[in-house]
Amino acid sequence: MLSERMGLDDIDCMIIDLIQRAPHLTHAQIAKKVSRSQPTIGIRIKKLEKLGVLKYQAGITIKNKDLCFARVDLLARNPHDVFKIIQKCPFLLNGFRISGSMNISVLLVGLNQKDVERVTNYHFRSNPDILKVQMDYITDAALDLIIPLNLYHERDKDCVICNDEHLDI
Repeated sequence: MLSERMGLDDIDCMIIDLIQRAPHLTHAQIAKKVSRSQPTIGIRIKKLEKLGVLKYQAGITIKNKDLCFARVDLLARNPHDVFKIIQKCPFLLNGFRISGSMNISVLLVGLNQKDVERVTNYHFRSNPDILKVQMDYITDAALDLIIPLNLYHERDKDCVICNDEHLDI
C-alpha cells in the first residue's frame, strides 16, 4: 500500500483524512476523533509535515462555477522557458512536465472561454517555440481540488494579457 511505503500507520492516515475533509479542526478535536492525546496529534502532524505528506493549500476550488478552467497540453522546444511564462502570468495556474506526444500540461483560468482562448493564443499559439497546442475545457471534477490563485500579483509589464483590464481576475 502507498501509506505503508511512506511509513504511515492507520492513525497517520486518519489524521490526514480528517484534515483534508475539515481543515479547521483543532488538534484537540482530531485527538478526540482518533482516540489519542492532543500532544500526540501535534507530534504526528509535525512528523507528517516533515515527511511532506501533509501540506496546506489556500486557493480556489476547481468546482467554482464562476470561472472557466482549462488544461492546455503543449509540445515545446524548451519546456523550461514555458515554466518561466507560467510563473509570471496569474491566469496560468500551474504547469507539469509530462511524457507522451506532448511535454507540458498547463492548468489555466479565466472569467469565461473567450478569456481562456486569449490567454492560450497569446502565451502559446503565438509562440514560435511551441510546436503544438491542444486545449480542453475542464467541465467538472470528480473530487474537489484547491488550486492557488494569485490575486495579488505583480503584473508582467510586457504582457498584454496581464495588463488587460478586461481580463482581470
